[in-house]
Amino acid sequence: MDSGTISFGLMAILGLLMIAAAISDLRTRTISNELNAAIALLAIPFWIASGLELWPDIPTQFGAAFAVFLVFAGFFAIGAMGGGDVKMIGAVMLWIPLPLFPPMLTVMALGGGILSAVMLIHLKLRRSDKPVEVPYGVAIAVAGLWALHQQYLNQFQAMG
Repeated sequence: MDSGTISFGLMAILGLLMIAAAISDLRTRTISNELNAAIALLAIPFWIASGLELWPDIPTQFGAAFAVFLVFAGFFAIGAMGGGDVKMIGAVMLWIPLPLFPPMLTVMALGGGILSAVMLIHLKLRRSDKPVEVPYGVAIAVAGLWALHQQYLNQFQAMG
C-alpha cells in the first residue's frame, strides 16, 4: 500500500472520529479522553505517511498544535470551554497544515458562534433558565473537516 492511500485512509478515520466526537458532544456534552487520544495518536502515522520530515516539520507541527491547545486551555481555566473541547482542538490541530491554522480557527469560531446563538434561542423558546451548554465539539469537527477538505481533497486548490 502506498503512502497516499495510507494517509487518505487515516484522514477518513479522523473524519469518522471527529463526527463521533461531535455526536457525543451533542448527546452528552462530553468528549471522551479515549476519542481525543485516538485523534492525537493517529496523527503520528499520518505525519509519516504524508511525508513530514522528522526535523523540523514534525516538531513544528506538534509545537503549533500545542500552542493552540494552551490558548484554549486558558479559555477552559476561565470556564469558557469544556476540557474535552480543548483536548479535541489540540488533537485535531496535529493534523492541520500550519497555513490552515488561522482559517480553521476562524471557521471554528464562526461555527461556534452560530451554534451558541442557536442554543440560546432554543433555551429561550423553551423558557429555560439553565445556562447554555454549547456542544463546541460540533464546531471543532466541522472546522476540522473543512480544513482537511481544503488541504487534501480540494481539486481546485492549485488553480488559485
